[in-house]
Amino acid sequence: MSAGPLTVEIICTCILALLLIHRYGDWRKQHVLVTLATFVAWYFSLMIIFIIPLDVSSTFYRQCLQNQKSISTTTAAYQNVSVTTAAGNISSTSLQSGTEKLTTTARRVTPEAVVGCEPPVSHVPDYVLPALWHVVYWTSQALTWLILPLMQSYSNAGDFSVAGKCKSALIENAIYYGTYLLIFGVCLIYVAARPNLHIDGDKIKVIGVTASNTWGLFLLVLLLGYGLVEVPRTVWNSSKRGHMLSRTQFKIAKLSTEKSEAEEALEDVLEEIKRASESIRYNHYLRRHVDTILLKCPENFRKSIQRNVDDYEDYDSPMDSPTERTLVRLHKRVIRASQIYQRTQCQWNMLMEKVFALEDVANNESNPERIFKHYSSSVSVTGLSKHFYNPKVEWYWKCLFQPWVMKIVAICLAVMSFMVVWSECLFFIKKPVLSLFAVSINLANQNHDYVYIELTSILTIGFLCFCAYYTVFQIRILNYYYIAPHHQTNEYSLIFTGMMLCRLTPPLCLNFLGLIHLDSHVTHVNNLEETAYTTIMGHMDVIAIVSDGFNIYFPIAIVLLCICTYFSLGSRILHFLGFQQFVGDDDMTQELIDEGKELVRREKRRRERKADGEARRKMWNDQFGGIKPSSSESPRRGKIPRSPDENDRTELLRQADPVDYTGDTATDNLEDYINISHHNTTAATGYQQSQPPPRYSSVTRTGHKPPRGIFDDV
Repeated sequence: MSAGPLTVEIICTCILALLLIHRYGDWRKQHVLVTLATFVAWYFSLMIIFIIPLDVSSTFYRQCLQNQKSISTTTAAYQNVSVTTAAGNISSTSLQSGTEKLTTTARRVTPEAVVGCEPPVSHVPDYVLPALWHVVYWTSQALTWLILPLMQSYSNAGDFSVAGKCKSALIENAIYYGTYLLIFGVCLIYVAARPNLHIDGDKIKVIGVTASNTWGLFLLVLLLGYGLVEVPRTVWNSSKRGHMLSRTQFKIAKLSTEKSEAEEALEDVLEEIKRASESIRYNHYLRRHVDTILLKCPENFRKSIQRNVDDYEDYDSPMDSPTERTLVRLHKRVIRASQIYQRTQCQWNMLMEKVFALEDVANNESNPERIFKHYSSSVSVTGLSKHFYNPKVEWYWKCLFQPWVMKIVAICLAVMSFMVVWSECLFFIKKPVLSLFAVSINLANQNHDYVYIELTSILTIGFLCFCAYYTVFQIRILNYYYIAPHHQTNEYSLIFTGMMLCRLTPPLCLNFLGLIHLDSHVTHVNNLEETAYTTIMGHMDVIAIVSDGFNIYFPIAIVLLCICTYFSLGSRILHFLGFQQFVGDDDMTQELIDEGKELVRREKRRRERKADGEARRKMWNDQFGGIKPSSSESPRRGKIPRSPDENDRTELLRQADPVDYTGDTATDNLEDYINISHHNTTAATGYQQSQPPPRYSSVTRTGHKPPRGIFDDV
């Protein structure tokens, strides 16, 4: 008995959660409460996944001790019967009855229980895991049902006070909480209608847990039905270079439209903010709300607005000023438009890097030197890995071995998916045991191989979690959220991932315990030891429909969902309705692929021009030391000789660079829009009319920076 493995797992899980937060989030820009809540949600969810196997091995050990205790009791009873028979104090009928009962008890003892029970290396005292589950489970439930949804809605609320933001968050979550309260109310009415049950505090707790797990299990089955098929298929398709390149180009063409719409929506909102800023001057009581809105806008736009914030002209002219409610709606719109713009921009960059990498692989496959050359992608290997992962090793890995490795991994994942689907459909059958995971765990239990039990449990739960969470970020209706490495994930998506982890992990673990027959409601064995996790959550005895019906038979729906996913019925229906989907041999799909190729070529040319400009700028700085030429030397140094038959216009046309209007990024478009708007505003003030310095405003304070997080604008 040692607490070392448990301590190591807790520390390693904490480090893993910190690394994930650091990889996907940016604690320098995020609010500290968002970082803390997301870390706790991810940490506790990962802890459930990695500590459930320890609970399973400890449960088998306690079952072994109970079986040995039953053997001792049976042996003592036989001895008492023998002594009593010798004394002649009982009748033959009672002796026969007692012998039959003892024989039945002996039959229930498994043969492996006769052998001495060896405790697992990770075994801890019996009071440790229940106390740990109390903290982890109820904290996760509070996060997923109360704290994180309110924090998510609070971050997008457009109100300018804490009370207003909280009110908007409650209203926005009314439908979300309504679904949970509806399930809770139905369960409560069902229990109250049964005459043999009396409602008390424990039963209300079980009803609440039942409602939460029912909601989570329903969502889990839908997600697994898609992920169990799509994850192996995606890995298999990743081994086919041409398929992946065409699919990525298709995604780029679809994202291009969405990115353009996001840019236009943000520009429209910025135009309305500009009009509101011009109508509400510094002495207006709503000016502080306008300043709060401006802090959510791009920096160049804020600077252009600050130059025109004074009221030196038309001071008393009547203007239609927006109301506070209008500013609240405008504030909410700019927050949402900025988030959508950032998401599309981040996804655009990720897809471009992916398609450049695929093009590099396609170009290097025919390289006779077998040395990998980066033509388009900007991936570079630095540090010690440069000596081990050199261009030659990179060529062999990407062009030769990686496709075969991906196919082998895809086959293993497909076998794992088949085992899950088979076990989900048949895990409620006790004799014979048809659940493949239950058979595997029971064989390891007979040999007291607790290490195998824990490793198998971790791999199974991890695979189920990966398939479920993969689906969350692939469904189009949830495309508002995204997970991007290199600190590119925004706060809204981080909160959403923490909320989904806390919501799906508990029912997923309960489903896993049913798959390995460690749930007494599945096996219906009276002397079966329960895990500490099940003991804390309680059984659904209060609601027989859920415990004996929904939780056992509803997972069979995974088969139907897997069949629909395998034949891509959902994508074909959406494609038939007019939503572009990647369908193999379709004219619309091929048109989008061709459009994606053209967009990739434009992006490549834009990056090449940018790199050439930076190279020329660097060469100039290296040659002249970054010193600008004086005014007297600049005309002479920049003068270009021309032939007599050339005029000024032909010279300008000769020196002009070709312009690619479609190759600009969203950032350039927004900056051009901001600069043009400022130029038009300045030109409208009149000829030879200088602007006085702006008056004092909260936007122009020295050292005032945009808010770091979602709570700094109150």
